[in-house]
Amino acid sequence: MEGGAAAAAAGGNSKGSGLGGLFGVGGVGGPGYSHADLAGVPLTGMSPLSPYLNVDPRYLIQDTDEFILPTGASKTRGRFELAFFTIGGCCMTGAAFGALNGLRLGLKETQSMAWSKPRNVQILNMVTRQGALWANTLGSLALLYSAFGVVIEKTRGAEDDLNTVAAGTMTGMLYKSTGGLRGIARGGIAGLTLTSLYALYNNWEHMKGSVHRQSL
Repeated sequence: MEGGAAAAAAGGNSKGSGLGGLFGVGGVGGPGYSHADLAGVPLTGMSPLSPYLNVDPRYLIQDTDEFILPTGASKTRGRFELAFFTIGGCCMTGAAFGALNGLRLGLKETQSMAWSKPRNVQILNMVTRQGALWANTLGSLALLYSAFGVVIEKTRGAEDDLNTVAAGTMTGMLYKSTGGLRGIARGGIAGLTLTSLYALYNNWEHMKGSVHRQSL
């Protein structure tokens, strides 16, 4: 019986050693490695892994952009790319504003008429006429502004608020050029004022930050 018990114990130790070597569980004899044995193994070229995510932290740090740009492309859209959005947006805004203005004028001019088909037709004509007029006006201004902006940007080779102010001023001058020198002056002043306010609005946060840093 002693021989059988010894054989059973030897078989159990052999099985435990095999499982311990396969799964790396502690407390079981076998060809495992202790922490002292692994402490001297060099980890050249490897960085410490996060104990929470078990991944290399270097892959979690994005030092570069997460998108690929074509060769020679800019990170921001230029005036030529923005021109289509500007012209389309101004046309739609003008059409909506003109339609509301036409509805107001139509109701005002036909207030003495009873609700009938002629009154509805007159109001509809006023809405259509005013909508087309304002859409054409704002669309033309946006087209001139975008064209001047693209030309100035290509000429100077830079994109800044100076291009915006110059394009707005030239747009106002050209749009009012049929009114003589006085009309050109008025249009230029109007364009200069509007674009200057727009540039000031875009740089307001930057200006506040600069003033705050200087005060410190």
